Amino acid sequence: MASTNNSKHFDVNGELSRPRNMEPTNKVTVVLGAQWGDEGKGKVVDLLAVDSDIVCRCQGGNNAGHTVVVNGKEFDFHLLPSGIINSKCSSVIGNGVVIHLPGLFEELKKNELKGMENWQSRLIISDRAHLVFDVHQQVDGLQEAEKGQNSLGTTKKGIGPTYSSKATRNGIRIGDLLGDFQQFEEKFRTLTANYKRMFPSLEVDIENELVRYKKYAEDIRPLVKDTVSYLHREIGAGKKVLVEGANAAMLDIDFGTYPYVTSSNCSIGGVCTGLGLPPRLVGDVLGVVKAYTTRVGDGPFPTELHDETGRLLQERGHEVGVTTKRVRRCGWLDLVVVRYTGMVNGYTKICLTKLDILDSLQDIKVGVAYKLNGKQINYFPSSMTELSKVEVEYVTLPGWGCSTADVREISKLPQAALNYVKFIENYLNIPVKYIGVGQGRECIISVD
Repeated sequence: MASTNNSKHFDVNGELSRPRNMEPTNKVTVVLGAQWGDEGKGKVVDLLAVDSDIVCRCQGGNNAGHTVVVNGKEFDFHLLPSGIINSKCSSVIGNGVVIHLPGLFEELKKNELKGMENWQSRLIISDRAHLVFDVHQQVDGLQEAEKGQNSLGTTKKGIGPTYSSKATRNGIRIGDLLGDFQQFEEKFRTLTANYKRMFPSLEVDIENELVRYKKYAEDIRPLVKDTVSYLHREIGAGKKVLVEGANAAMLDIDFGTYPYVTSSNCSIGGVCTGLGLPPRLVGDVLGVVKAYTTRVGDGPFPTELHDETGRLLQERGHEVGVTTKRVRRCGWLDLVVVRYTGMVNGYTKICLTKLDILDSLQDIKVGVAYKLNGKQINYFPSSMTELSKVEVEYVTLPGWGCSTADVREISKLPQAALNYVKFIENYLNIPVKYIGVGQGRECIISVD
């Protein structure tokens, strides 16, 4: 006998009706790095957070580093969403983030001393987020050492080993820490034992760690929620939600310059899986593009400069990693990279940062195409061997030779700077909505 579905929907007059699949009008705004990181996402998030109710981190860990300057004070964030500076804004650390609790509490204390207010009532942490332990960080360092000259240049923050634990289903989540502590203890001992078999030189004081984490459990308990239900309720109530991607698209585990990547999806897919949001709730996607290109660590870098111009960009741009303190490699803007990450992420708008760093250059080159074996290619190579062999085709644009640091209106930018911005817009076929000419939020020009 065929089964029947007795679930029916009736309208106010008692007539049988069909449920309406209405397109949501309230959608989240997403900010993503469009290059190899360090594009200035934190500054953009800080600006947009002023008009947001909730700011979320969706992936990564304290291997990320975002700097925000407010009223002359410089705040450094690694795990906290940059929008936490806004005292009227709630901040969510989603299930896709991996959290090193000692690092989190140290970061909270440091920024509280700089003036971050009322974070206790505004910070919300997912019970599904995985924990980064000190043993993960030790393993990260040992794995890098084993690779020798083939090391990937990781931050040694334990991010890769933690995501590996998650993938092999022996990771430990925030919810495990707040549940039955005896079960947490068993899981932690098993995790540590597995690593000690792999790396006999590991030194872990298990008993001390368990005492420490019993205290962390009570410290963090008031901050923990089911963030999936929370976000859906708040979005349904009309709240404005801003999502801050950590790292950047070219460091994405699937779409980046593998293996010189991070261990999470820092493209648009990580927003959905890292917060429990369906694609239909994603609205504007802002790609943050530095006016030139930088990257930290090893891996191919087609437009890298090894000359005086490269050193000038490094010095004027203060290109030193927030997390690693390593000097960043610098090169011309590579629009092949940005076009590729735009395919993956679907940018609706661009925020162009650090335009002022180019102020003193007489000529400015922009990478617009790649050649491989003498022929132009219409794809971004997945092979690092191929990428290291590409020839970059450049367009040379005239510089503007004057300071833009005090410009606050688009009409006041030098014509050559406007031409540079317009060239980027036309190449990408994406509007440039914001232009950064300095460190503070007041240094971002809004383009109407």
